[in-house]
Amino acid sequence: MADATTATPLVLNAAAPSERIAPRRLFAFLIMVFGMFMSILDIQIVSASLTDIQAGLSASSTEVSWVQTAYLIAEVIAIPLSGFLSRALGTRLLFAISACGFTISSFLCGFATSIEQMILWRALQGFLGAGMIPTVFASAYTVFPRSKLYIVSPIIGLVATLAPTIGPTVGGYITDVMSWHWLFFINVVPGIGITIGVLALVDFDQPNFELLDHFDWFGLIFMGGFLGSLEYVLEEGPQYEWLQDTSVAICATICVLSAIAFFYRVLTAKEPIVDLRTFTNRNFAVGCLISFCVGIGLYGLTYIYPRYLAEVRGYSALMIGETMFVSGATMFLMAPIVGRLMLKVDMRYIIAAGLVIFALGSYQMTWITRDYDFYELMVPQILRGIGMMCAMVPTNNIALGTLPPDRVKNASGLFNLTRNLGGAVGLAIINEALNDRTDLHISRLQDRVNWGNATATELLNMLTQRLQGMGDASLMALKELSLIVHRQAVVMGYGDTFFMLTVFYFGLSFLVMLLKKPAALSSAPAH
Repeated sequence: MADATTATPLVLNAAAPSERIAPRRLFAFLIMVFGMFMSILDIQIVSASLTDIQAGLSASSTEVSWVQTAYLIAEVIAIPLSGFLSRALGTRLLFAISACGFTISSFLCGFATSIEQMILWRALQGFLGAGMIPTVFASAYTVFPRSKLYIVSPIIGLVATLAPTIGPTVGGYITDVMSWHWLFFINVVPGIGITIGVLALVDFDQPNFELLDHFDWFGLIFMGGFLGSLEYVLEEGPQYEWLQDTSVAICATICVLSAIAFFYRVLTAKEPIVDLRTFTNRNFAVGCLISFCVGIGLYGLTYIYPRYLAEVRGYSALMIGETMFVSGATMFLMAPIVGRLMLKVDMRYIIAAGLVIFALGSYQMTWITRDYDFYELMVPQILRGIGMMCAMVPTNNIALGTLPPDRVKNASGLFNLTRNLGGAVGLAIINEALNDRTDLHISRLQDRVNWGNATATELLNMLTQRLQGMGDASLMALKELSLIVHRQAVVMGYGDTFFMLTVFYFGLSFLVMLLKKPAALSSAPAH
């Protein structure tokens, strides 16, 4: 009888996680998700308001770009470090320190009186806030039973894609309604709430402080040199002609040397700062590669659409936000649908379909003209939102959800790093493609716009007649014709870049053939 009574609770405890998620744990997890949302949102929230910050701090355009770059460099260094710190400090303590540090540095950013202060506090904000991102991913795949991942995975997938997409919208709106200072002050009250909530509710694991005795400081220095200089080269390279600029060339050298030292240290240290052995898992390695490529589209299109609307259409930050809202709304609506699909359809097929849909959205933009407005951009943005969610959520699941629980914390840092690096590489490639293709089209159009071209001559005569009585009409007409040619070349450059993305994502869809078939969520055993 004693055996039966002791066995029964064990059976119930084993079955319970697959039946329901404890409300306390779910609430604690949602608090953490909101912290992650704030951290990812802050990557892009200042992008639409850099001119306001520049004016407020009397900074040059080169200096103000560092408000964005400093955050990105610090975040990229901190994300892989979070795996080690999460094991040493535990989820509760690491997340609380990250949320508290992020909140204090946000407060200091709002009160910055010089560009130097702003850059310093933004770097601190990025470094401390970064710990929240992989910690949420790790918690999702270790705390909750696999049978409930169809609920949890879409939540973190939605936040990871939605936050950078709506960042410029939120930032533009806050700056228009209040001032740029509130881009940072708005984090303070939620940040305090998140810190208190995590300290009170999170009990997912226990810290192992003894690991701190083996902390690899040399590994951290080499990793910081490698990732920090790489991020700088990718951010600054396109506008400064890459290695022709001294600072970019120096950082590229530091990147190569630090990378060699970092990989040597990681493979030989007793307790490496990052465990690269996780890449021996095929699904994790291929999932990271897909995540890297999805990052190119996620951050690349969050950059290219607003740039087109500002440069060609002349939209304000708020108007850009309203136009970009379509893809954000689509992602929000798609999250639960993707969650349900993962229960019934092989996740590899969902990823492949998502990449193809994303490619179709990009293909529709290859016909772009300078008249493309909200309604012309609507369908491509809807396809982008559907494709991004279908590609992102199952990839998260295949990469992290199939690993042993003791390897998920470290793997989560590496996985999130690949997405951010993909974004940095994507922005560099897209910038380079836009500049090169625009220059090529300007050269070709100028060759065609000559006195032997009847259409060009007719347009020039029409412009001259329209500008009669306003000074040197013929010279003004030539200038206006030159502007028309330049604007057309810019639009053609956008079309070429979208075509490049189309080919890339169609090709990428075949990569899913390398993935092993994952276990169905509904039938998989709980961790």
